[in-house]
Amino acid sequence: MGKSVVFIDRDGTINEEAGYINHIDSFKIFDFVPQAIRLLNIHNILVIVVTNQGGIARNYFSEELVKEIHKKMANDLKNKGAILDGIYYCPHYPKAKHPLYGIDCDCRKPKDGLIQQALRDFQIDKNRMFVIGDKWTDLELGEKIGAKKILVRTGYGKGEILSNQNNPIQPDIITENLLYAVYEILSILKNN
Repeated sequence: MGKSVVFIDRDGTINEEAGYINHIDSFKIFDFVPQAIRLLNIHNILVIVVTNQGGIARNYFSEELVKEIHKKMANDLKNKGAILDGIYYCPHYPKAKHPLYGIDCDCRKPKDGLIQQALRDFQIDKNRMFVIGDKWTDLELGEKIGAKKILVRTGYGKGEILSNQNNPIQPDIITENLLYAVYEILSILKNN
């Protein structure tokens, strides 16, 4: 039997939204994130980051920088007792002119290519999947894979709520931030 999983967006959910992060010093993890991830770890819930990094295709930063940032993110969290089980990113942007990355891929959220890869890599209970993010593309991804959809008010979240009131896809839960989202998840799993 598979494990519960939380797929978490990166920018605006784990770290402060800073536009295209083109230097490692611009990457700042929210203070509440280590506690949130530790709680998931303690409850044996997989923690997987899924993020669009189209700035690679737009030549705003290199794929090497994204890998360096992800290494820093994982190490900084690990130093605070919080473990990420996986980090998946999409480097593509269909309208970019970059020959390797300017493609219409299957991994750019809200498409589910990153999730499909995670499903191959981990034993996941498809009935206990959650997606947390600050953008509607995260919710659309959650809808596509049949996960509970949680929108956080950090990052672009507050603006996304205002501009998507009539969107047919709506969050199952809206919370202040990732830590409150984790409290909601733990409550749901305890009652199921």
